[in-house]
Amino acid sequence: MSLAVVASRALYGLEGCAVRVEVYVGAGLPSFNVVGLPGAGVRESRERVRAAIVSSGYEFPAGRVTVNLAPADLPKDSGRFDLPIALGILLASAQLNAPGSKEATSKQGRCVQPDVSRYVLAGELSLTGAIMAVNAPLAIALAVARQHAGAVLVLPEANAASAARVPGIHVLAARTLADVAAHFSGISSLPVATPPNEKLNVPDLCQAAVRCLSDVRGQPQARRALEVAAAGGHSLLMSGPPGTGKSMLAQRLPGLLPQLDTEQALEVCALAGLEGIDLPCQVQPPFRAPHHSASAAALVGGGAVPRPGEISRAHRGVLFLDELPEFQRHVLECLREPLETGHISIARAARTLTFPAAFQLVAAMNPCPCGWLGHPVRPCACTPDSIAKYRQRISGPLLDRIDIQISLPATEGHWLDMPPGEASASVRQRVQACRARQQRRQNCHNAALNEAGIKAYCKLSPVTAALMKQALVRWHWSARTASRVLRVARTVADLAGADEIAEIHIAEAIHFRQPWP
Repeated sequence: MSLAVVASRALYGLEGCAVRVEVYVGAGLPSFNVVGLPGAGVRESRERVRAAIVSSGYEFPAGRVTVNLAPADLPKDSGRFDLPIALGILLASAQLNAPGSKEATSKQGRCVQPDVSRYVLAGELSLTGAIMAVNAPLAIALAVARQHAGAVLVLPEANAASAARVPGIHVLAARTLADVAAHFSGISSLPVATPPNEKLNVPDLCQAAVRCLSDVRGQPQARRALEVAAAGGHSLLMSGPPGTGKSMLAQRLPGLLPQLDTEQALEVCALAGLEGIDLPCQVQPPFRAPHHSASAAALVGGGAVPRPGEISRAHRGVLFLDELPEFQRHVLECLREPLETGHISIARAARTLTFPAAFQLVAAMNPCPCGWLGHPVRPCACTPDSIAKYRQRISGPLLDRIDIQISLPATEGHWLDMPPGEASASVRQRVQACRARQQRRQNCHNAALNEAGIKAYCKLSPVTAALMKQALVRWHWSARTASRVLRVARTVADLAGADEIAEIHIAEAIHFRQPWP
């Protein structure tokens, strides 16, 4: 009898849990059992592994084969465990010799197993012994790089190049089970995977990058609010009649944000990989704009096997919700927790999965059901009751969590007569300088300041404190609203290069809290 241990990974969201594939081959009636809370996909691997071993020119052991996927309290699914199970059987049945060792005989010697302690394997086997692609290879590589320094990751040839993007990890590409067996026997070596030739430093390849802020004519207040939102990472709500530029402004926000670093870009690609989408790594922050008919599961994630939703796909980027009141109310209420925490937890009977969701919310809406409230020419046909019901589709707790709320007036005169606005490139320079100032001071952007950070970095003089108290009394703001106004004021001061929040800064932040005409 013999025992072999091979390392693999199980994915729960973006969290990669280490799994020890322990294979025991002993005497007894022929049997093949997989234990350790396997799912249906893992239980079916018994037939795939048996056929793949025979098709690769090896013998399947005639004795009792037991495979344990440890730890046993974690549910395991998917065919990614086929390859480590098959390799473990070949090792435990003494069919692979370590390079340089002598072949074992039946009773006079034992084969020296190859050292597989540095290796992590994942791959689905076909009946012919070919290794098929697995889902989310980038997420597997990120988990291995964070948890197992110096590891060598063996993946299917179709996935290896994608996983090789992760720095600090050695990835080998495998085509067949026979190739893997030959590698560990020292007969041949698996090829080293190289990352795809992606031009990460060319943001013009991204669609959002070609949308320049100079395309928006007029609306100086909205442009200023967009710059403040980008500089501090603040959420933004724009209300105004149709055609005032709400969607155009939202679509140009990614072009004002700092570019993603390598780790952030890989994290964005890994989240897309959980959906089976192989995105190229790009430095432009993602921009997601789901339709208002989206369900709660589509927006925040879910399903029988939980998958990330739109808020996770917008991680490190922008989530744009157009026609905000048209979303179902219970769908919008799902945003309250991730807006505060930056992640979303989806609970199921077996396990709770957590997906990152550090997105910047931008929303747009009309001021009334017909849309023309406040328009200088077109009259509004809505009654006060219908306007109130329309606005009440957005709950107070959700509005409390939106930092900047402005009303966009209808443009007077022909828009062609207006000069083009400032380009995104110059605005982005100010935003990057402001973000760098915040990182040096508090190691996060202003929208992420906690209460201790607000006390430390948003101190008010007696004059500015008096102005803030007037606003609190006049509009009956909650404590959360007051905290968010202070964060916005801190960003306005940072854009001006001021160390302290002055009266003009707090006044502008208060002005950015007026959503209705």
